[in-house]
Amino acid sequence: MPAIAEADDGFLYVLKFRGAGQGVKALIAEVIGGELARAAGLKVPELVLATLDEGFGRTEPDEEIQNLLKASIGLNIGLHYLSGSITFDPVSTQVGATLASRIVWLDALLTNVDRTARNTNLLSWNRELWLIDHGASLYFHHNWAQWQEQAIRPFAAIKDHVLLPFAEELEAADTFMQEQLTPELIREVVQQVPDNWLLAYPDEGTPEEKKQIYTDFLITRRANAPVFLKAATDARKALV
Repeated sequence: MPAIAEADDGFLYVLKFRGAGQGVKALIAEVIGGELARAAGLKVPELVLATLDEGFGRTEPDEEIQNLLKASIGLNIGLHYLSGSITFDPVSTQVGATLASRIVWLDALLTNVDRTARNTNLLSWNRELWLIDHGASLYFHHNWAQWQEQAIRPFAAIKDHVLLPFAEELEAADTFMQEQLTPELIREVVQQVPDNWLLAYPDEGTPEEKKQIYTDFLITRRANAPVFLKAATDARKALV
């Protein structure tokens, strides 16, 4: 249940709350997924850290929303609001093969299960395609013990990716994305995750230990890209 809110800088943001369903892990995935996408040259709204004080939404009459806001006091995340944007429609809008292939590759790396025809998490704004909502990525962090196994698995859910039919250049996308998302870049992006969020689950390790696992997962998965690339290629052949 995100909300459009005006921050103290005068801009509007889509605010995603730490008190929502998946808690801070969705915010962590948002930062890592969004900033890796940006580093690869894909369009992502500006991500900001947003502190929610106790007075926010105090007059909200809905009890469920009030509970959400109370559970979200502290550090949350905001995405710059793209005023006038519209939800991407795969039926009426074509996407170039290069762009589609790079997005499919990235989502396979991130194990992003939430870029389907039912919920594209893509916006058309100023005649460009923008990626939003990476909160359902990196689902291995809901079961840390199996991160190594999940890092080398194919990504079966790629068959439902909304852009898969347009992704005719997956091999070229692999070369490009490998060049952009180097191990050093991955480490830098993971370091952007606030320790505050990583402290929410102290039984799973220290913030630095968890950052190391995120880093190792992504670097291992990148090194094993042929596995998820084959799954995407095979899934596409079944479609076209």
